[in-house]
Amino acid sequence: MTLVHIHLLLNHWPIIGAFVGLGLFLVALAANSDHLKQTSLGFFAFLALLTIPTYMSGDVANEVLKTNTPLPKELVATHQGAAMLALVFMGLTGFVALIGLWQFSRMSRPVPGPVARWNSAAVLVLSIVTAGLMIAVGNTGGAIRHPEILSGQDTGSIVGAIGSKIVPATSYFVTEYSRWIWPMLETLHFLGLILIVAAIGGLNIRLLGFVKELPVAPLHRLLPWGIAGFIINIITGVLFFVGMPFFYAWNPVFYMKMGAILIAGATLILFNCTAAFHAWAQLGSGENPPKLARFVAAASLFLWFAIIVLGRYLPLTQESLK
Repeated sequence: MTLVHIHLLLNHWPIIGAFVGLGLFLVALAANSDHLKQTSLGFFAFLALLTIPTYMSGDVANEVLKTNTPLPKELVATHQGAAMLALVFMGLTGFVALIGLWQFSRMSRPVPGPVARWNSAAVLVLSIVTAGLMIAVGNTGGAIRHPEILSGQDTGSIVGAIGSKIVPATSYFVTEYSRWIWPMLETLHFLGLILIVAAIGGLNIRLLGFVKELPVAPLHRLLPWGIAGFIINIITGVLFFVGMPFFYAWNPVFYMKMGAILIAGATLILFNCTAAFHAWAQLGSGENPPKLARFVAAASLFLWFAIIVLGRYLPLTQESLK
């Protein structure tokens, strides 16, 4: 399996998943089912994570195919631009979905209110836009091998043309606009790590059975700070990649880190949309967490530790690959 195969393996999931998630969310709204809403919100959040390595693997696939098979540059740029826009809107959908999950986790019987209605409306609008952009991504991707299916006035090509201006502009902003941009992003990235370690790490340590004099609920209330740190790291990480894609794309350590991020992110999402964790969040002072809670907490701590270590090793292993 080559890096091209990784992109071919991943690229259908965000496109199909956007429509599956939208359909599931529409059914949840029509049935007024809180459980189905939580499931669809969790699905959107995980899909937003999965879209990131899908986009990144596309850059590598393009470079590999350049050496073997000449590709039409304009169509590749159009596809990349459409993918960038889809990535942005999928990320926004996932972010708003996470807010919705947090609302559900804060109350045992969610009551529709102004915030909940705002969240549902925002997720619906963003998911519809994202699904439309995913259509453009699929059409422009197919046109790379079959340019006869895409006319100059095709909606996908128009969307891609808009997005294709964003990618080089973002790369220029990150790497060339000012020498202070990259250090500022690095600082934000470390700030995100601090929030993750403090909020998510502290909660996991309590669920492992340590510091039992503390109830879980106050630590659970800090979880949004950990989620905020996670989102900061995702945004800055994507900007790093867009700025210097091939510093990361050829490094196997980078793919190990992305895999760990996907699993850790999925664990974080499950923390907010499963009934089991809602029960764990109610553990009082002196109470022992169940074995499942300890296992999940240990796995989460291991994954976040692995993400930090792999991130620190990226520059070192990059030097060894030269």
